[in-house]
Amino acid sequence: MTDSIQGLMVLADDSPCWKLDPVEQARAACEGGASVVQLRAKRTTDRVVLQWAEAIRELTRKFDVDFFVNDRFDLALVSDADGVHLGQDDFPPHRLPAHARSRLKIGRSTHTFEQATAACAEPIDYIAFGPIFCTRSKSSVNESQGLDRLEEVVRHAHPRPVIAIGGIDLDNAAQVAATGAAGIAVISAIAKATDPPAAARALGQILKSEPEP
Repeated sequence: MTDSIQGLMVLADDSPCWKLDPVEQARAACEGGASVVQLRAKRTTDRVVLQWAEAIRELTRKFDVDFFVNDRFDLALVSDADGVHLGQDDFPPHRLPAHARSRLKIGRSTHTFEQATAACAEPIDYIAFGPIFCTRSKSSVNESQGLDRLEEVVRHAHPRPVIAIGGIDLDNAAQVAATGAAGIAVISAIAKATDPPAAARALGQILKSEPEP
């Protein structure tokens, strides 16, 4: 597990609209050099999610990639994940049991500057902020925040890493990286790509070529 969350985070998502299931999305992400894979499963049973999590854990170990589980710290612990990613409506980070906090890194979703500011006071390891652009990968009632607001959040959160999410693809990834964000999180940019590993490699190259702010 890396010391800091950065680079390309790929969300392996269980929407039936994708041609690949979460495990195959994770495999493509790993083959394409992603830094982090996060399992995002909203539509199935815990038994199936655990099966996916265990398979993805095996893949990420092989490729030396960090593995996070979305929403569920219990499933993250059972699958021996590196971390858990918590949304605004999930279990509060400060209420996680001590043994879970000692085992897991914690990410926090934020959708406004105010939420990001509040997250800076929480016991978490990185902030995910967005949507930066309009996204069709998942339903959201949150307004697009844009690059200027992202840059503001990055400055305010420093030195805590900020991962940008929402509508990010090959066409705008360089603009996002130029804000100083530690990384980007994507779903459809990989899940709907004709060649998912190649798409991951291309996004990763953009992030590596962007100079430090």
